[in-house]
Parts: sequence; structure tokens; C-alpha cells
Amino acid sequence: MRFSHCLTSVLLSSSLCSPFVLADDKIPVIASFSILGDLVQQVGGEHVTVSTLVSPNGDAHVYQPTPQDTIRLTKSQLFVVNGLGFEGWMERLVSASHYKGKVITASAGIHVLAFGDEEQNQPDDADEHHDEADEHQHGSQNPHAWHSIPNTIQYVRNIADGLSQIDPAHKADYQTNAGNYIQQLEQLDKSLLQEFAAIPAEKRKMITSHDAFGYLSARYQITTIAPQGVSTESEASASDIAKIIKQIRKENIKALFVENISDPRLMQQISKETSVKPGQPLFSDALSDDKGPAPTYLEMMRYNTAQILAALKQ
Repeated sequence: MRFSHCLTSVLLSSSLCSPFVLADDKIPVIASFSILGDLVQQVGGEHVTVSTLVSPNGDAHVYQPTPQDTIRLTKSQLFVVNGLGFEGWMERLVSASHYKGKVITASAGIHVLAFGDEEQNQPDDADEHHDEADEHQHGSQNPHAWHSIPNTIQYVRNIADGLSQIDPAHKADYQTNAGNYIQQLEQLDKSLLQEFAAIPAEKRKMITSHDAFGYLSARYQITTIAPQGVSTESEASASDIAKIIKQIRKENIKALFVENISDPRLMQQISKETSVKPGQPLFSDALSDDKGPAPTYLEMMRYNTAQILAALKQ
């Protein structure tokens, strides 16, 4: 494949360059995607320089590593990944680059949801909802664990521990930064628990374009229906779409959302058939850029939940 053919020549040419030196001795860290990149920055603060492989508004499901990404990875001391099969390309990239730095799996230690656990959130009789492509990419584990704030708190602790291991001189700073950030996360989670609980359970139902919000739904007791599978590459069947349209009409569901990384045409079709107007796009697998409404994890969670709450209250 093109990646493999280009890799050897790029690595050979890079070996002739002068050694990589980072100003102010900051720790070079690469995160697999933008949400993790922000968490690393919150913990690392002034002691790290963070870059991400999948950029804001990018889709990690369809991402393909480049030879330039391999060079970037070889120059980093820490590679932070989500795990749970989310980065299907990660092992190939690490192997191809002969990466010798430390890899931290941010999701280590969380309670993982299996897709089978979320069957109650699927349209009636949607037994074929998770197709073979979804199972091949992610297996039975739902990788989108960061949409539960308690899980993200564990992410933050894992990142702090990883940075402390490679840079013990600044361990106290990393732990302090993590503690301060966790306090902000806990405050937001407490507030959201109260806001969602105030909405009657029968009204806590929403439609999203793919299976990214299972953890958020479980945390705040929302019934979520997704016509696409976990991967944005999968396509919903005509029968699944028809069942969802029927369910929207039957249960008078008013909350309809597409994600920032998804093709909006499917949800536009459902909207046309049901006369339910989609809300503003939610941010699922990527942050917005700096000019958007969700350039950080905290802002993403505040924005997403504000949109969902407004729709559920209709």
C-alpha cells in the first residue's frame, strides 16, 4: 500500500536531518485525536507540546496514517490513544514507525459498555443494526467512553500518570493540574445529572446519526436511537430508517441530531419524513476548531448537553 512504499524513503531521508530539539525542553506528546489532545494539554500545561494525528472536525473512523505522521510519532516521547478498538490504524502506525516511546491507553480502567448492553436503545426489531463492518472495526466494545464524564476523569488520571512516568521532575505539577481539572469535570457532571433528572423519563429520547453517545445516554438515562452503526463508514438499511421514522411518530420524539463528522443527508431524510427539525450538529469523535463552539472537551460537553437538553424540553 502507498503508506508502506513511502515510509522507507521518508524515514531514510529523515535520518539525515539534525536531531529533533524542542525549545524549553518541553515534552513532545502526540494524541491520536483532538479530544485526547485537549485532555493532555490540560494535564501537561506548560511542560508539554501536544499535537494530534486526527485534527479537529476529523473522523478517526476513516483516518489513514501518512509517512509524515510516522515522522511526527518517532519524535514524540508519549503517544496517547483511546484504545477499545477506536483507532483501528494505531498498531500499524506504531509498528511501521518502530516507535520506542511510551504509549498510554487513556481508557484503561474504565467500565466498558458493550454494544449488546445498549440494545434497549435501538429501534424495535433492529437486530441487524450493528452490521459486520461495525463488529470488524470495533468488536463488541463501545469505544466512545469519553462521553461519560466519570470515564474522562479516569482518562485524566491515566494521562497524569503517563506524563509523570516520563517526566518525574514535574510530577507534582501534572498531578495538581489533573486534580484541578477533575474538579471542573465533577462540577459539570453534578450539574448535568440534576438537569437531565428534571426531565420526565418518557421525554428523554433522542435520535443521533451514529452510535457515539451510548455512554452519555447511560450516564444521564437517555434513550438514544442511531440509524448508523458505530462507524461513520456504515450505512443504515432502508428498513431500519423506516422503523426509526415509525418510532419517532409513535413516541413523538423531538430531539434529532447529526454529528459534526457525519454526512447530514440521512438525518435530513428522517427530518423530512417526520417534520422534526434537526438540532445543531453535536460533536462526537472530534472537537471543533478554535472558531467553533467546542474547541475543548469541557466546552464540547457543555455545548452538546445544552443542545440535547433544549431539544428534550420541547
